[in-house]
Amino acid sequence: MNAHQIVTFGHPTLDRAAHLRRTIDDIISVQNTKAVLNWRGKPLITKGDAPKLARLSLDHPLARAASPDGLFIGLDGETHIMALDISHWQAPDIDETAMLQFFDSSENHHPDADKEDWFVELRGIMAQLSPEDANIAATTRALWSWHSAHPYCAKCGEKTQMSDGGWRRDCPSCNSQHFPRTDAVVIMLVTHNNSVLLGRSHNWPEGMYSLLAGFVEPGETIETATKREVFEETGVTLGDVRYVASQPWPFPTSLMFGTAAEATSTQITLDPNELDDAKWVRREDVLAAMSGDSHDLKPARQGSIARFLLEKWVRDDID
Repeated sequence: MNAHQIVTFGHPTLDRAAHLRRTIDDIISVQNTKAVLNWRGKPLITKGDAPKLARLSLDHPLARAASPDGLFIGLDGETHIMALDISHWQAPDIDETAMLQFFDSSENHHPDADKEDWFVELRGIMAQLSPEDANIAATTRALWSWHSAHPYCAKCGEKTQMSDGGWRRDCPSCNSQHFPRTDAVVIMLVTHNNSVLLGRSHNWPEGMYSLLAGFVEPGETIETATKREVFEETGVTLGDVRYVASQPWPFPTSLMFGTAAEATSTQITLDPNELDDAKWVRREDVLAAMSGDSHDLKPARQGSIARFLLEKWVRDDID
């Protein structure tokens, strides 16, 4: 099985049916369409032993209460999947403090939703969703994030309009067309003998460490970006860099390129503007953290490409 078929959000089977985007308003109907709902970045999830993305009919009260603009995500068999947004809803049980945290653990229930359907943080359940649901949820969240961040024309400043099934924004003033953007990010498994280089950001939960990561800059390859980011953040130099796997990361709109490299130096010179801490961690200690047997180290979250790369490394399975 290829790596992209294992990494969360990377399931390739959804038919995006781009040829239908321009005509979707003409062919959409209650009979052949299911809607997935978004509220302030959270998908509507049917909770249970196996959480799943709630799929509602267009005549469901919650779908009718959503904003009129919708996104055409693609085809699941013969069913059109539309993404609707209901972020205008003012939840009575909202916890604004929780929603500003690194991880929002609050859950919200709309009065028109089925009793088992709740808006929840995608990062909390991403590894529990089916590959198909995870891919739809990631695509939906990334698209809504792009729309909310780009309501105006970058050329003339006019308010733009959603078109092409939500995959484009058009400017009525200068006729410019704007398309969703994906930010390229490298995330690197840097090893030296039996240890891996881990770091932590300033706003992370206490004890949480993960792989180093950073944006690819204009004019860079992913290999060059890997070496630059590691050196800038920690002063560690690398040998040859190789690509391992990628992951769509909708927080908000990134594509993570997972790379691996052996360090040619081990002395850490931390950039405090980038990281709160960085350290070399033995393979045995990473495995203990993943098994829940460490009090000092919290591993990367299940479902993240960082966790995927680390799990491959502890199994000695990095290609």
